[in-house]
Amino acid sequence: MAGPTVTFLGGVREIGGNKLLIEDGPDRVLFDFGPSFSARREEYYVDYLQPRSTSPAKDLLEFGLVPRLGGLYSRDALGDADLAWEPPTVQGIFVSHAHADHAGYLDLVDPEIPVYVGAGTRTLMSAIETSTMMRYGEHPYRTFTDRTPVRFGRIEVVPYPVDHSIPFAYGFIVRTSNGSLVYTGDFRQHGPRASDTREFFRAAAEERPATLVTEGTRAGPDARPNLSEAGVRSHVDRLLADRPELALACTYPRDIDRLLTLHAAALEADRSLVVSARTAHLLTTVAPQFPGGGVPVPGPGRGLLVYDRKKKRHFNWEKPFLDDALSAEEVRAHGRRYLLALDLLHFPELIDLRPPHGAPFIHSMSEPFSEDDVDDRVMHNWLDHFGLSFHQMHASGHASERELFEIVRSVAPTTVFPIHTEHPEAFRAAGPSVRLPELGRPYPIGR
Repeated sequence: MAGPTVTFLGGVREIGGNKLLIEDGPDRVLFDFGPSFSARREEYYVDYLQPRSTSPAKDLLEFGLVPRLGGLYSRDALGDADLAWEPPTVQGIFVSHAHADHAGYLDLVDPEIPVYVGAGTRTLMSAIETSTMMRYGEHPYRTFTDRTPVRFGRIEVVPYPVDHSIPFAYGFIVRTSNGSLVYTGDFRQHGPRASDTREFFRAAAEERPATLVTEGTRAGPDARPNLSEAGVRSHVDRLLADRPELALACTYPRDIDRLLTLHAAALEADRSLVVSARTAHLLTTVAPQFPGGGVPVPGPGRGLLVYDRKKKRHFNWEKPFLDDALSAEEVRAHGRRYLLALDLLHFPELIDLRPPHGAPFIHSMSEPFSEDDVDDRVMHNWLDHFGLSFHQMHASGHASERELFEIVRSVAPTTVFPIHTEHPEAFRAAGPSVRLPELGRPYPIGR
């Protein structure tokens, strides 16, 4: 019988879209299953031109946008595709974190296949499904415990928490019959949970793995400063101290670390952070996962308020946050009291808010690889129209190239496969163990 292998079904020369299939004899386990941020999908599907709801997997398979893997997709997702439905042959899917490029295609998966997530990720996914159009599908969801092995025949998976720009992110040590593989997921070492990342890589080095599969988002050309979360806080503190008017900020709505940073900075400046109902719902849902009241929820005296965006109707999940929500008139009249976290897609609210000319706009998100960003030119058209001053203040969710290469050398695997990067060749500078993966090709695991 053939030895264990890893096959890259996505994430090759692209940002996002990671899909790793590990096989050992009859055992098959998949890691992550989401769309890519590359431009290739937009060659076929963009804006309202999307796969049909009656056969989404069929429509994505047509252009090679999802892997042609039997025993993975549901009957409903396949429709009458030329890839016939088969009973599930994948024993489980591990999700490293709740970003769409790692979990956004779960709705295509056969409902009999278990999905393994951390408890916090499951809570996040529930909040996201309630308040957005994202659907992950019906599955047996099984929550794993940090650093506790999960076994599938010859394959054993050990999840380790890591620091990333969304909480409850994980990397994995995967043991097979012929050696171990380390899969990093997405990670950084300059956020509030950097110690988790360091512990993961210490454990990875002690494992002496045959294979390291690492993300490489920031490998190659990257002009972004390696600002830490504490650095973002310092920059926001200085800006708010110097400005007496309404201040605005935008960040990824699921970057809870950044929301905590903005909340703390607002309190320091004797302001309240004002967020959307969707962000309030997310924070309220995940708050119990953070011991000791580490995540604020809306309420009197807590420095966190909700903005009442003008809508014809509100969803049920929004209604608990609307009784005390602030109108545009209140925010405009008493701007000095607030730091308003305004989602980019809610820019039309600026027409009612009328911030003073020169009011600061804190752009606390990265320029590329965004799930929620609008076109940069359009964003600046709005800012220029209202005379807002632009300030870029962001800590990346990914390790720098220097850190990536240091990790490769410290873990010292037999083979390194860089994925989740547009520049895998940059990793050749990290040493001779680097191998550039090819899409769909199985690679043996073993020293």
